[in-house]
Amino acid sequence: MKETIKKNLLQIQEQIAPYTPKIIAVTKYFGIEAMISAYEAGLRDFGESRAVEAIEKINSLPNEIKENSKFHFIGHLQTNKVNKVVCNFDVIHSVDSLKLANVISEEAVKYGKVQDVFIQLNNAGEEQKYGFSKDELVKDFEEILKLKGLNVLGLMNIAPLQVGEDELSKLFEDIKQTQIELVNKNNCELKEISMGMSNDYQIAAAHGATMLRIGRKLFSTN
Repeated sequence: MKETIKKNLLQIQEQIAPYTPKIIAVTKYFGIEAMISAYEAGLRDFGESRAVEAIEKINSLPNEIKENSKFHFIGHLQTNKVNKVVCNFDVIHSVDSLKLANVISEEAVKYGKVQDVFIQLNNAGEEQKYGFSKDELVKDFEEILKLKGLNVLGLMNIAPLQVGEDELSKLFEDIKQTQIELVNKNNCELKEISMGMSNDYQIAAAHGATMLRIGRKLFSTN
């Protein structure tokens, strides 16, 4: 499997050149063996979305992989799972409300940690998806920045599946513009944008993504 992942990774990197965003291997549908193969293929960032299952996997990994990798929580985070996620993940990509931001901050402070997070922006206004609307984010962002247990790395987005390339380009460009607006308004640093998955990573990379969350395309044997 290592050679398959290496080949797929190289193809992805060639397709997004000259852009060089970090590639997060989304392993939520794959087991320990796939994670080890991805590590051996050179990947050091892993994305999971089911807290309990993911923590079991992480704890089962060889020490070398645990110590030299970063683990990203990329799914919807329920407040009752925050403690587990703060204790086991380096980055949380899915802060989708002010309430959740507060709970993560409180748990991180208890744990003696400043938690790296992304703020999830649902700029397509999809009812079935979590995330701030643009207006909500502009309103709440200053308060989020003040939370002692958080280090806001940037914005995260999950684009709609059933839209064309032009619409995706507009949505991704809007994320980039929102990032710039927030930086200018709040005099802060937001260096990262987490957007782009197996079906839209090339468009995301071209519109400012600094992290791509890729699963199927990376592990596929086709």
